[in-house]
Amino acid sequence: VQLQAFGGGLVQAGGSLRLSCTTSGLTFSNYILGWFRQAPGKEREFVANINYFGTNTYYAESVKGRFTITRDHAKNTVYLQMNSLKPEDTAVYYCAATRSISGTRPIDYDYWGQGTEVTVSS
Repeated sequence: VQLQAFGGGLVQAGGSLRLSCTTSGLTFSNYILGWFRQAPGKEREFVANINYFGTNTYYAESVKGRFTITRDHAKNTVYLQMNSLKPEDTAVYYCAATRSISGTRPIDYDYWGQGTEVTVSS
């Protein structure tokens, strides 16, 4: 199983980025997919997740209304559209997959991507 996240970069506050995470080696529709982030010196924190068929999503309060998670079953890819970015969104963003638990803790997820760095300047 492989997850590969990309799309990070440097953006000014108020700007937008779209992260992508391609998956391989798993049956895409059998997995709940999530995004986490980890800022320097901080623990990894939940950002958003999406259920098997994309009918339900869940967001951290800090990103609700600004970020949108979607999934494309034809491309085996999950996305995170990030709008109205703030300096406090600066972090390495990770995608993750789990078979059976729609959780918000890192331990709830079985597979992880390598992370993509997002820097938001003020």
